[in-house]
Amino acid sequence: MSAEENPTARGAALAREKLAQAKADAAKRGQLPRREPRRKAQRDAGDPQLFGKAIMDLLATRGWERSAAVGGVFGRWPEIVGPDLAAHTKPEAFEDGEVVIAADSTAWATQVRLLARTLIRRLNEELGEGTVKKVKVRGPQNAPRPMGGLRVTGSRGPGDTYG
Repeated sequence: MSAEENPTARGAALAREKLAQAKADAAKRGQLPRREPRRKAQRDAGDPQLFGKAIMDLLATRGWERSAAVGGVFGRWPEIVGPDLAAHTKPEAFEDGEVVIAADSTAWATQVRLLARTLIRRLNEELGEGTVKKVKVRGPQNAPRPMGGLRVTGSRGPGDTYG
């Protein structure tokens, strides 16, 4: 099959012809294509920077990268652990590789303890390997009060019964 019979070959030949014509026209006008790639202009220290780069530089110079990453994880807690677990837990602190998580019931505190390994792995995916080493879980802080209105204060012992 010749180039005249094959539409693909005919289209490629036409494109090469048009490209050669455009190059010849550019050469006549003195506008030849560049031989070397364009170089980026050097920025002066006083020039404005992109906002994201300026923030990243600030975090790096102050040593706040890890704190910012941990804060980001705490802020995206529902995305990281899922909506069900996030509805009943919240991260409270991160220090020395230990994350403290508060649960709203003892049942959810037990659930988090059972999921501790998975949670550590997931948090290390977000923060970097080895960042989180331990998960500490706190149950509800306001335990239900004992029923009844009267309370006896003082010490209990053998002397306070019938004797």
